[in-house]
Parts: sequence; structure tokens; C-alpha cells
Amino acid sequence: MWALGAWVLLGAVCAGSAQLQFNVIKSVEQTICNQTVILPCIVTNLAQKNTKVMFVKWKLEKKEFFSFSGETEMSHTNENFSSAKLESLQNLKLGVASLTISKTQAVPGNYSCEVTESNREGETVIELVYRIVSWFTPIENSLIILFMVLAILFYWIQLAITVSKFETTLLKISLFIAGVVISVFAVVGFSLLISDEFKPENQIGLGLIVLPAVILVPSQYFLLQKVCENNLSFAIGVVVLESLGYLIAVIGFGLCVTACRPINGAVVIAGLAIMALTPVVGLIHAILTRSSKKDQASTKAVEEPLNGRW
Repeated sequence: MWALGAWVLLGAVCAGSAQLQFNVIKSVEQTICNQTVILPCIVTNLAQKNTKVMFVKWKLEKKEFFSFSGETEMSHTNENFSSAKLESLQNLKLGVASLTISKTQAVPGNYSCEVTESNREGETVIELVYRIVSWFTPIENSLIILFMVLAILFYWIQLAITVSKFETTLLKISLFIAGVVISVFAVVGFSLLISDEFKPENQIGLGLIVLPAVILVPSQYFLLQKVCENNLSFAIGVVVLESLGYLIAVIGFGLCVTACRPINGAVVIAGLAIMALTPVVGLIHAILTRSSKKDQASTKAVEEPLNGRW
């Protein structure tokens, strides 16, 4: 009886030593920004650490699509996974049997990695999950749209206040057309910018929002020129500040347009914020100037009858 127990215990020990163990990684995320997908498979208790005695098998939903023989150093792949290859042949002897697949061939599902070392073997399962990501975050999208809307809104308000001061009809029409053009570009840009998942249309949308905004810079000068006839330095200062905002927004656009998940959205937002808030200064100045002239006209109207009596 004692001998039987010893054999059972010895058999259990031997069976345990024959089992390869892995770093447990339950799932891996794939997004549209990935060019390749790495499926991790790392053995932690290799004994011989010799590629020649190793064999690797990868399966998707229990159907084999990739295998590698260390003895022949040859791999075999299914035609649907032609891009599949071991992440590093040099590190296979260290237990790294991770697989790389192009994003076009990586199918979400349960992948299993089987590794054999001589008479020892083991298997681990990794789930590949597809995650939808947007280009900008919802907050960044909201701020970009908000500041652009404000910039255009303040332009129209300023135009409505100062339009009576323009002597030539051509300039009035030009400023009106400029407002319509920038408004149309912005609306189209807004519709392309917002989406649940990143698309090339998002980049086009941001371009339609930022780049045509240059129209606001010279238009702002013409509007302020009529209001600040006796203080052109103020008008020039406001236009320079708005030009700086546009330059910052364009730089931000250049940094973001080449990235799948841009990290410089704040630069675009800062530039548009300057462009939106700068016209407020001109708008306040226009309102105050108009109010001041009305007061002067009222005072003059009251003083003239009094002077006539004398």
C-alpha cells in the first residue's frame, strides 16, 4: 500500500514538471490605429532553452493557422494569416512565442498558443478584442466646435454693427461673402470631424475648420479699421493677436493631422480660443464707440437750441 502511494506521488510530480507554464494574459485590444497586432505568449519555465527542441502552434477558435518547428526553423501559415510570424526567433529559446499579425488579417476571437519543449508542453488562451476609438476625445471635439462657432458668431455681430460705416458696396459684399464662406466651411468641417471611430474624413474636417479661418484675419482688420479710425494701432494689435491664434491653430493642425490618436489637440483648441476671444475686444470697442458717438450727438442736439437762444 505504501509503495502504491509513492508511485502515485511520483507520477503527480513528473506530470507537473511536464507542464509548461505561461504568463497569463487574458485579452489584448486592437484598434484602428494598430498597424500590427501582437498576441503575447510567454513561457516561464523552459528547461532546455534550446530552439531546436521547440515547436509552436497557434490556433484561432481551435483551428490551427500557424506553426513553427525549431528543428527545421520552418514556419507554416494559413493563407488567411500570411502575415503571421513569431515576434522574435532569437527570444524563442527564452520562452517568447508571441505572434505578430497585420491589422487586416487579425480577426477578433480566442487565440490559443501551444508550445512544446521536447516532451513538455503547455497551452494558453488570449482573446483579441476590437475597441472603437475616436480621433479626438468628445471634450476636445466640443471645444474645437465651440470656439470656432464663437469666432464666426462674433464676426457676424461685429459686421452687423459696423456695416453702415462702409462707404463702398463692394466692401460690404466682400465681407458678407467672407462670412458665408467661413460659415459653410466650418459647418462641413463639423460634420466630418465628429464620428464614433477615427476616419480619414476626421482629418479633412479639422482642415476645413482651421485652414479657412485665415479669412477672419483680414476681415477683422477691415471691420476694426472703420471703428478705430482715430486709433489704428489698436486695430493692428487686435489683428496681430488674432493672427497669432491662427498660427497656433495651424501648427496644432499640422501636429494632429499625421497622428491616428493626436496628443496635441490642446494646441488647436488654444489657437481657436484666441481667435474666438480676440474679436470680443473689437466688438466691445465697437459697441462703446457707437454708444459714445450717440451720447455726443445727443449732447450736441441739446446744446444747439440753447446756443441759438443766446
